[in-house]
Amino acid sequence: MLTQFFLFGVSGWMMEIIWTGLSSLFRRDFKLTATTSIWMFFIYGLAAFTGPVYDALEMTPLIVRGGIYTLCIFAVEYITGTCLKKVKSCPWDYSGCKFAVQGVIRLDFAPAWFTVGLIFERMHMILRGL
Repeated sequence: MLTQFFLFGVSGWMMEIIWTGLSSLFRRDFKLTATTSIWMFFIYGLAAFTGPVYDALEMTPLIVRGGIYTLCIFAVEYITGTCLKKVKSCPWDYSGCKFAVQGVIRLDFAPAWFTVGLIFERMHMILRGL
């Protein structure tokens, strides 16, 4: 379980670095400056505990699985973001964004979380086969 936690944590970190680096182009930052936080390693690492969900949904259509993963990621993002805000340690703040919910989740990120959920599902299936 510790190995899976590490792999999911590092994979999430890498995806976040790519996402924030490419997003910097919208700010005309052609250095592709990326940002993340140590907290994100632990938050992405939580995906290691979702194996039973992936297994239970294995025969479900892709669009349904991705939708469920998106909702689960929104829930984890909301809970962790709210908790971290209480101790003034939340590394993200979506307060000024159009589709933000209490500044801790962005509904317009649903396609990204849909994709991340499916990537993590695939990682789980590969790790399960080892």
